[in-house]
Amino acid sequence: MNKYELLYIIASDVAEEKREELIAKFSSYVEAKGGTVEGIDKWGMRKLAYPINFKNEGFYVLMNITLDPNGVDAMAKLMNITEGIVRQMFVRK
Repeated sequence: MNKYELLYIIASDVAEEKREELIAKFSSYVEAKGGTVEGIDKWGMRKLAYPINFKNEGFYVLMNITLDPNGVDAMAKLMNITEGIVRQMFVRK
């Protein structure tokens, strides 16, 4: 098990309750794979450095997690196909 920082951006047009569902979905996914969520930090709406899919803003979420490397790969694939997620980045601590 390794420690990771996961930063992901939720599209600005996603409703607040849907946004909370996405955050809960990813934290429960980590726990289902045998990992732990050490903290979730919601940064809120921020301007993107450059437009992505014609959007200039996004809701940033930072999660500190402990997870198996195979679980990280699977979670990255899940986030790539999840509607509403603009970008994600895993950084091993």
